[in-house]
Amino acid sequence: MTSRIVIIGGGQAGGWAAKTLRDEGWQGEIAVIADDPWDFYERPPLSKAALLEAAPTLPRLFSEEVQQALDLKWYRPQRAEAIDRLARRVSLSGGGSLSYDRLLIATGGSPRLPANSWGKHPQVYTLRSWQDAQRLKARLGGGMRLAIVGGGWIGLEIASSARRLDAAVTLFEQQPALCMRSVSPEVSAYLQTLHQQQGVDIRCGSGALELEECDGLAAIYADGQRHIFDAVVVGIGVDLNLALAREAGLTIERGIVVDAQGRTSDPHIFAAGDVAQHHRYGLCLQSWAFAQNQAVATAKAMLDAGAPGYDEVPWLWSDQYQHNIQILGIPAANDRTVVREDPKGALFFSLAADGTLNQLVAFNDARTVKLAKRWMASKRDLSAVPLGDPQFSLMSLR
Repeated sequence: MTSRIVIIGGGQAGGWAAKTLRDEGWQGEIAVIADDPWDFYERPPLSKAALLEAAPTLPRLFSEEVQQALDLKWYRPQRAEAIDRLARRVSLSGGGSLSYDRLLIATGGSPRLPANSWGKHPQVYTLRSWQDAQRLKARLGGGMRLAIVGGGWIGLEIASSARRLDAAVTLFEQQPALCMRSVSPEVSAYLQTLHQQQGVDIRCGSGALELEECDGLAAIYADGQRHIFDAVVVGIGVDLNLALAREAGLTIERGIVVDAQGRTSDPHIFAAGDVAQHHRYGLCLQSWAFAQNQAVATAKAMLDAGAPGYDEVPWLWSDQYQHNIQILGIPAANDRTVVREDPKGALFFSLAADGTLNQLVAFNDARTVKLAKRWMASKRDLSAVPLGDPQFSLMSLR
């Protein structure tokens, strides 16, 4: 019987796993079960180029030639309905099943809505797939009134794109500050000022919102007031697609529990991307870097039990207006934040009590991010370093 690796999920993690398996010499069958009808594509452009370009094209993960060379057996658009761990088989929504030697779960997440009723409103949009981006792009335009629900990274990126298209944007965030689960209060305040300067009406601490249809438009009730919008985009995070793993009896906490090599509680089953819980931080990271690099490490481990595991510091990036924002690491509650103002963009250092760096948020400064990775790896004590002085050369800390 032909050796077969089955990948459940056609996103970035699944794509990089498939490519890595071929790059590492796997010559058996690779079967991919995906509910998207397209080849692997990247999601970061969906909130930017896919909305802004006149005629955007699918942001393919690999060129058509590379994709063809992977020689994949696609099962799409289909879903994996169940995993029989004893028989090592996956049941398909289209009927039939697939046996596997090793299985990778890379099922990602589904957009979260404030309530199920929001999904039935004709003017409510989410942004998770190429189809979503095409639908939203067709609706966006100059002068329209757009509400964005959610002040996290995806909401802020959509706000940036919508303002560049001259839409009037109101952003509602239930929490008291933007992106407050992932950055320090100082960064949250800086982001709020940045967007307000670009004309975004930001309503933090908005509490629970109610939605109604109003003559083909959307009426949002917040803080006792009624607001009318032409369209509403919801960007309040995702619900991880964990049902398949849970029903198969795999160990699950915040996500699927994996070791550094991406191995689950079943030695024949691995997990990658959004649904894989970071083995060191105990979190599920929705980031481009994690989806790619953790999947690459996991695919290597699927072929070689001695392959090095994934152990990178969390890193993500966001493009908003003219700014490239890079976020390295995770802040802790009692961190001290040092702010370095610079004409090209600010730097925010979150330092632990022992002076080590827990997080750097850098605006338009990729070079310092590279330095910070070294400081984190060596656990360098930065407590006596004048990080906030723009006259001090950070390059002297190499």
